[in-house]
Amino acid sequence: MTAPALAHATEFGRMYSRSLTEAPAVPSITTVIAQGSTSLDGWHSYMAANAAVKHPGLPLAIGNSSQLRTIVQEASRASERYRDAAAERGTRVHYYCEQVALRALDQPHQVTEARSALAEHGEHQFADRFDEWWQLYQVEPVAAEITIWNHELGYAGTLDLVAKIGGRLCLIDYKTKNTDRDGQVKPLDDKVVMQLVAGMKAEESLVDAAAGTWEPWVYGQSPVLLGVAVGQTEVRPMRANPEVLPQHWYKFCALRRLWQTSYDAAAAGRALLPIAPPPVQAAGSHAVPAGQPASN
Repeated sequence: MTAPALAHATEFGRMYSRSLTEAPAVPSITTVIAQGSTSLDGWHSYMAANAAVKHPGLPLAIGNSSQLRTIVQEASRASERYRDAAAERGTRVHYYCEQVALRALDQPHQVTEARSALAEHGEHQFADRFDEWWQLYQVEPVAAEITIWNHELGYAGTLDLVAKIGGRLCLIDYKTKNTDRDGQVKPLDDKVVMQLVAGMKAEESLVDAAAGTWEPWVYGQSPVLLGVAVGQTEVRPMRANPEVLPQHWYKFCALRRLWQTSYDAAAAGRALLPIAPPPVQAAGSHAVPAGQPASN
């Protein structure tokens, strides 16, 4: 996997470098897209309230302020625990998907180990459904986890898969999704279109991370852009509508400019400076208007 080698977590979000020895230079595609994120305050509040109400110790804590404070503190971290668990699950699912592609490419892989990791967490259904989708759509992988770079706008990222399906070249991004009450995988967010079109607009792809070797991007000529929702009950691929790609690309460009503005503002220095009170004047003295000499 080349992405972790060149991707770095920084105070300005996830950033990429050109080689293992160079400093981070441009933001990741997901960092750029995150500039347009909406507030999640309502969701955080709901998660905290729900965790407090369902806490097994709540009945015994009624009337005990100390125990109630403990429950509130635990509940306040509910959204963080959920987010972290979802991220870890997503990493396991993505890793399995990558290993399946590597196996099909006759490259070294760890399909067995990746499936075992899912099974250990009760998540083997993700692998089962993914295998069914892979066979049903007759996926022919071309490259897995390929890191790309765009110099003109200034960003980088890693595409989950480049493959041929039904004779068409496809750029694919996997999204691990929960299942709704009807047993269907939850829908993809439209932001995946920005992610895919940014990948399509790449100018280079990574050859060797240690040497910092790149080559011209050869998979950006009118590919099919697929967001693939991977769930425990089904895998649902969704094609980006070709007619809306320009608008989503313009939106991505605007968010990239927003990231740069925020970066420049933070790098310019402290935005707020302390100020001391004016000096105390001696009794009987008068303030002198600016620009006038003091009288003797």
